[in-house]
This record gives sequence, C-alpha cells and structure tokens, in this order.
Amino acid sequence: MTWQETVTQTVTGLGFDLVDLERSAGGLLRVTIDLPWQPPEAGQPAPVPQFVTVEDCEKVTRQLHYLLEVEGLEYRRLEVGSPGIDRPLRHEVDYIRFEGHTVDLTLKAPIGVTDSGISASRKKFRGTLERAADGVSWQLVWSDAPEPKPGQRVSKKRVPPPLQALGFVLDDVQQARLAPIVNFKGRQSASGGSDPV
Repeated sequence: MTWQETVTQTVTGLGFDLVDLERSAGGLLRVTIDLPWQPPEAGQPAPVPQFVTVEDCEKVTRQLHYLLEVEGLEYRRLEVGSPGIDRPLRHEVDYIRFEGHTVDLTLKAPIGVTDSGISASRKKFRGTLERAADGVSWQLVWSDAPEPKPGQRVSKKRVPPPLQALGFVLDDVQQARLAPIVNFKGRQSASGGSDPV
C-alpha cells in the first residue's frame, strides 16, 4: 500500500473525505479534508451545509502524525485544512454537489474551431456548472459581457447579452474549482448559489 492510499484510508476511517493530497519538494505535506456529502433523495430539501472545524483538522493531524511516523514517511511539516472557497472538483459527486455554482474550468486541450465565436485556443472558462441535456455530460454556461460596476444602474430595458455553453465530460477536464466569489452582503438562500464552501 502506498503512503497516499494509507493517508486516504486514515482520513476516510475518521469519517472525512480526502479532497486533495499534496507533497512538495520542501517537505510540506498538505492534506485537504471535507465532511462527506450525499445527494439528497428525490423530493427532499438539500441538506444544510456543514463545514470542517479546527477540531476536525486537529483530530486528523494527530492521527496522521502517528501514522506517518509508523510508516517512516519523511516530511518537515504537515498541514491539514478545509477546501476553502476555491475548492477543487475532482469526482462526479463533486460536480453533482456544486451544480448551479460558478466554476473555473481548465480543459486538457483547447476547444478547437467552432462556429460560436470562442477562440479556438481557449482552455480556461468561468461559468455556471449545469448538467447537460443528455443527463450524462456537463456544461458550463456563461456570458462574455462585462459585469456591471458596483453602484452602476442597469436599465431594465437593456437586452441581456447572449449566453454561451460549453459541453464537456470529466475526462476533458484538467482542473476545475469553485470560483472564489465573495459576497459581503451576507449569505443568501441555497437557491441563490452563494454557498460559502
């Protein structure tokens, strides 16, 4: 069993999900954990979001210190933390969980020539994550129109800019993260899409 598998098994054994595992050349071992999430059953409301606490991180840190000493893994510093507001999306369940949120997406390869007016060499996108019409793949929906400046009045007669959509499957994705958008006006309801993860 590799050290990565051992860390994963320990974290999940303590009741957490392993979001990310990083080992740097400088001896830093960074472990990112989150609370497990299950999709709500049909007709049930979405569960109230729960967040990783400092006590959770301390619990995992203590267990990993002991485990890594037994395993003989050399490292200088161990950091255990929560995913933060720019949480990476790695698995299908992450995409299901954060459907409707704004996501930064980087593709493995440029999209190529299309008739949509998007640059053929473009690989990075920011938009709202949605399930595609086929129910299997995903899409990112966005508008390239600039956001109105704070305090700027927007006419109700203004024609909304056209939306663009990019369809993709998880194998196309190099990296996906929640867009770190901070709302200083307070939390909105879950339907507002400002769940601070």
